[in-house]
Amino acid sequence: MFFAFNPAFSQKVEMVYTTASERWVKAKKFLSKETAANATDIVVYTDSLLQEIDGIGGAFNELGWDALEALPKGSSKQVFKDLFSDEGCNFSMCRIPLGASDYALSYYSSNDVPEDFEMRDFNIDRDRYILIPYLEAALEVNPELKIWASPWTPPAWMKVNDHYAMRSGEFGNALDGNKMNPEAQILNNATAFKMQERYLKAYALYFSKFVQAYKKEGIELFSIQPQNEIAYQPNWPSCTWRPEDMGYFISEFLGPQFKADNLDAEIWLGTVNSGDPNYVRTVLKFKDASKYIKGIGFQWGGSKAIPTIHKEYPGIKLMQTENKCGEHENDWTSLESSWNTLVHFLNNGAGSHMYWNMVLDETGKSAWGWPQNSMVVVDRTAKKVTYTDEFYLFKHISHFVQPGDHYLKSSEGKNHAVFKLKDGRIAVLVNNPKDTQETLNIIISEARFAVNVNPKSISTLLITE
Repeated sequence: MFFAFNPAFSQKVEMVYTTASERWVKAKKFLSKETAANATDIVVYTDSLLQEIDGIGGAFNELGWDALEALPKGSSKQVFKDLFSDEGCNFSMCRIPLGASDYALSYYSSNDVPEDFEMRDFNIDRDRYILIPYLEAALEVNPELKIWASPWTPPAWMKVNDHYAMRSGEFGNALDGNKMNPEAQILNNATAFKMQERYLKAYALYFSKFVQAYKKEGIELFSIQPQNEIAYQPNWPSCTWRPEDMGYFISEFLGPQFKADNLDAEIWLGTVNSGDPNYVRTVLKFKDASKYIKGIGFQWGGSKAIPTIHKEYPGIKLMQTENKCGEHENDWTSLESSWNTLVHFLNNGAGSHMYWNMVLDETGKSAWGWPQNSMVVVDRTAKKVTYTDEFYLFKHISHFVQPGDHYLKSSEGKNHAVFKLKDGRIAVLVNNPKDTQETLNIIISEARFAVNVNPKSISTLLITE
């Protein structure tokens, strides 16, 4: 990568930038010897380490693998290289669904045999030919990739409405959400799980067996979050939980089950999509919940709660589990939305950050009909791969920032983020949302210099002291 040397100070500075028309370009003439008047100052406090970075990545879903299978083998291999190698996005942490997500090919769970409380018929047979090959292709490129899992729904027979979904369809889906008996719909945040002890015990065993089954396939799961989007009632796989019931389940059933089975996988509370911090507070008040819960995952919908929780529970790890999924725009506006989410979560203690679908086909549609954004778009007919703006946004951070690096304190502002890398270098990410070039003064200890950033761009500065 191109290195520029400023004679006014001893640092080496390199910069790469992306605009809507220029992707991942090594900048050449961007550095000024002196700070500029009337420019924005970015002050970096190199001795003020904030949260450690645990990982950055996205989600594996069945429809992503299905899209990749439409490509010639060489093309799909390149996608995995671009996502997971140190020459590409260098992703270090990703998520998988436990059972069907809204981007599964159809409804399913790992045990659809009603009242099998002993989990005799538990299996991951379907995962073995869809999700696991998807994971294995990524792990072949990056064997250190960390994986965590969360269910969108328990098996339908464990829910009070005996259905995977919470209500009938919104998007004219082709699956049977629209065929749900109206009386079976659950349109509030009451717990949709059957809270009898035998169901709670069986569900804890279900999680344990999932972790153990994946380990037998050679895939270690580093954590489980018990429910995707705890407070949401869509027409695809879903299940609401009151915080009192979630706390009870974790402290009395899930935690003890993992302990009894001597599992290394951590339990995190999540994914929390409620902006009310009382949800998390209520769960953590349970006697043993805090003993078992090692972190909290917030979906973008929980963004209003994370500042309060970070202040009240400064020792607990935090994760951004999902960015806004969009409406298949795959444009620069989507990038700016994801940037704002990313910086908000970084500034409020999150050490890991997840994009939603890494790969989708050209329609972007879920099995339930909602078209959403992705980092990589596969055109099935043309056998062509397109990398979206959001792919490059995440590459601008994860290519450089890896587990063990730290977020750094810097001057206030929503258009920059600063990291201290393990090797001592400093990475400064800059978003210029303006239609004009912007000059920034970078101030690090005694060193001061100015950089020019392009209009409507994302840039990463790498500074070697």
